[in-house]
Amino acid sequence: MNLHLTTPGRAARGPRVLRSLVAAGAVAAVAVLAGCSPSADGNAANATAEPAGAATIGLTYTPNIQFVPFYVAEAKGFFEDEGVDVELRHHGEGEDLFGALANGTEDFVYAGGDEITQARAADIPVTSVATLYNTYPATLIVPEDSDIKTAADARGKTIGTPGPYGQTYFALLSLLQSNGLTADDVKIEHIGYTQQAALTTGAVDGVMGYVNNDAVQFEKAGFPVRTIEIAPADAPTLVGPSLGVADSIIEGDDAMITPVLEALALATQYVIDNPDESIDIAAEYIPTLYTDEAKSDALATLEATIPFLSAQDGQPLFTNDAEVWATMATFMSEQDLLEKPLEGDAFTNAYVPQG
Repeated sequence: MNLHLTTPGRAARGPRVLRSLVAAGAVAAVAVLAGCSPSADGNAANATAEPAGAATIGLTYTPNIQFVPFYVAEAKGFFEDEGVDVELRHHGEGEDLFGALANGTEDFVYAGGDEITQARAADIPVTSVATLYNTYPATLIVPEDSDIKTAADARGKTIGTPGPYGQTYFALLSLLQSNGLTADDVKIEHIGYTQQAALTTGAVDGVMGYVNNDAVQFEKAGFPVRTIEIAPADAPTLVGPSLGVADSIIEGDDAMITPVLEALALATQYVIDNPDESIDIAAEYIPTLYTDEAKSDALATLEATIPFLSAQDGQPLFTNDAEVWATMATFMSEQDLLEKPLEGDAFTNAYVPQG
């Protein structure tokens, strides 16, 4: 399906994504990127921007609604207007998250801040140049009538998580630590990606999932749920979706980094202001997004993501919060999630747009 959308003064471009995977399963989403404040009505001031270079951005795994700001930035010409020639590249299913970045195939990669921290501790040269969510999206999900009212009530309960890896597992460890619990205080079941079946059948008392994906799917299936935060809102322990860049770019020709972020800021604002139109643009990139039902599911996920998209209080959009990154590094080290203690920071704010 090829939809050609326009906005005042700008025609939509066709997709240039390298699709190493165009398989099914692209509609379910973890999340859309982080918020922003700039206007996305146009970017005429940058129409004659000096060329800032070319960049390949790694979008992990299959085409998915979580990457819609990148699709919008390309389709609406925001990258081009900022003087950057961007190629979007989806990873193969068996491809290592940071493999293409490490070997020079990619310049940027979409990854969790926690994953970037793990990578740096394993001597992979990657640095976050943008935190894309203002809140970590993984959470504990319980039936609406559950007697688990707070995280502390999880003591003695069975909690399902896909496995001992990834953001849902990190979130479970954070929930336990933040509430004075340990893994011995709950029964952890590794259930794969079967959260809906496990919870609705009563096989577990709660599941770890995403506020803007799993919780949405439960509600759409007619199974009311509640979400329980993994840490106090004023004391976060983890950093969610971020944009990593190869250290070789930072140490060499880094002129393209800020323009890429400027374009993404415009695209994210467009997504916030125009969710329905953004779904139509995403349909040019996501092979499975062609039925009304698929678009409805994707829109529900996108709308649940919008609360994550604004800038953190008092900080420019995409700012990496130094305190939270430091807390996360300590937490991950204490939980034996790092190969070795992290040396230096896994982030920089040197390229965050200030306007």
